[in-house]
Amino acid sequence: MQEPSVRASRLAIAGGVVATIAIGAAGFFLGRATYPRPEPITPVVIAAPTPEPSPTPVLPTIWGRTEIVGLAASASDALASGAPLPALANEAVGQRLDLVIPFGCAGAAEEGSQAPLRWRYDEQDRALRVHVAPTRWSASDWALDKDQAAASIEGFWIPRPWSTSDACPRRGQAVASGTAAILLPGQTLAVAQFTGDDERVFDTVQRVTPDEFDVSKGLRLRLRGRIDRVPGGSAVRCVQPAGSEQRPICVIAISLDEVLIENAATNAVLATWSVSRPRQGAN
Repeated sequence: MQEPSVRASRLAIAGGVVATIAIGAAGFFLGRATYPRPEPITPVVIAAPTPEPSPTPVLPTIWGRTEIVGLAASASDALASGAPLPALANEAVGQRLDLVIPFGCAGAAEEGSQAPLRWRYDEQDRALRVHVAPTRWSASDWALDKDQAAASIEGFWIPRPWSTSDACPRRGQAVASGTAAILLPGQTLAVAQFTGDDERVFDTVQRVTPDEFDVSKGLRLRLRGRIDRVPGGSAVRCVQPAGSEQRPICVIAISLDEVLIENAATNAVLATWSVSRPRQGAN
């Protein structure tokens, strides 16, 4: 038997390799042709959320101490920083007012007192006497021309304008004993009517027996009406008579319909007066 030559063996091996490659390639292409084609991928588009408009500010239904103090604070800041008055200064005109001013919190007034808001109780007569007198200002007090303001500008200072509470302040020692007295600055917030030329005083006498007498929480002056407009301006006006280092003094114009005096301890209405006057204007 004849042995295969080296050349023949090499040819046989090469042929086998070629055949193997050919079979593998054929299998690859056959498998590729029969394998199911993948479904095309559809890109998912996520729409950006539509921005919602900012909610329109809702004006208070009734303006009390919180709203009055807030408007004055905004107006004071605008004056001190040289900015325009807030839009609320105009939007407030015509809104309903129900403002409570506490008074007589420290007790009965001394005999002969000239405090504009005061009370005294006469045990012998069993009579509670209450006196409420509005403060009167001139046009120049609020930096107004005489032609801009009526002959009468009258109203009330708001005590403790840094607080929104309409109750008497807490009692007690607020500073360490032995310290010098603290001198409070002048009033800085008022409400006033800029129409009319008469001066009114609200006095009432109530018959109260000693066992029924209770003014432990002071009395309340309640003002009802509308927010009005300072002549030639908006609902609020602030001034700094002593210069830019002074805390602004502000007045908010009002038009009164009714004035009431109430006992804070019992919520009893002691007296009511109707004082409707023409208004400067409304929105």
